[in-house]
Parts: sequence; structure tokens; C-alpha cells
Amino acid sequence: MAIRRQVLGDAHVDRANAQMTAFDADFQTFITEGAWGSVWSRPHFTKRERSIVTIALLAALSQDEEIAMHVRATRNTGATKDDIREALLHVAVYAGVPAANHAFKIVKKTLAEMEAGSEPSGGPNVR
Repeated sequence: MAIRRQVLGDAHVDRANAQMTAFDADFQTFITEGAWGSVWSRPHFTKRERSIVTIALLAALSQDEEIAMHVRATRNTGATKDDIREALLHVAVYAGVPAANHAFKIVKKTLAEMEAGSEPSGGPNVR
């Protein structure tokens, strides 16, 4: 949970926890233990590097909400706009131009929201 909070921020994790129900509690535990406890806490990659890899993978898979969430997390991981751009260029070559094109749109919108200081309400898919 500590790594999850470091990367996503307390406000995001608090929203996710507030939306948790008995139906998805086991899934939330799985995410916290698997993604944040096992993978994000490994020492080889920095949080910045994990952030870049994660954004590229999510872009390749067209996971719109997750892309936006991890772009917002770059405030905490140290990944820059330049890092994100380079990751999306890799997506274009290795996963396809349409996936990268779509991800660029999401990233631009998310970065603009961040610069404007607006935050998402944390809909039903907040993790």
C-alpha cells in the first residue's frame, strides 16, 4: 500500500478505497499485493522507469483510463513529458500507429488537465 500511495497519491488511493465494495475487495487486494507489493517494489527499475514501461504497455493495449491514471502518477514517479512521448513513439513502431495515436490524444488531454489543476472525479474504475 505504501508504494501504491507513493506512485498514485493518497487522494487517488483514498478514492479507490472509498469505492471498494465486498464484490471487488478481493480484486483490490490482488492489485495492491501483486502490482504494488510485488512488481512496483522491485529494486531493478526506478519508479520513473516503471512508469514509462507501464504507460507504453497500457497504450499498446488501449487501456484509456489506466493510461490517464499513470500519466497523472508521473507527478510522483519523475517520468517527464519527454519520457512519455518517447514511450509512445515506441508504441507506434512495436504495437501500431493507431494505438499510439489514440494514446497521444489521451496523454495530451490528461497533461492539459494536470496543468489546469483539474482532477478526475474517480469514477467506478479507479484503482
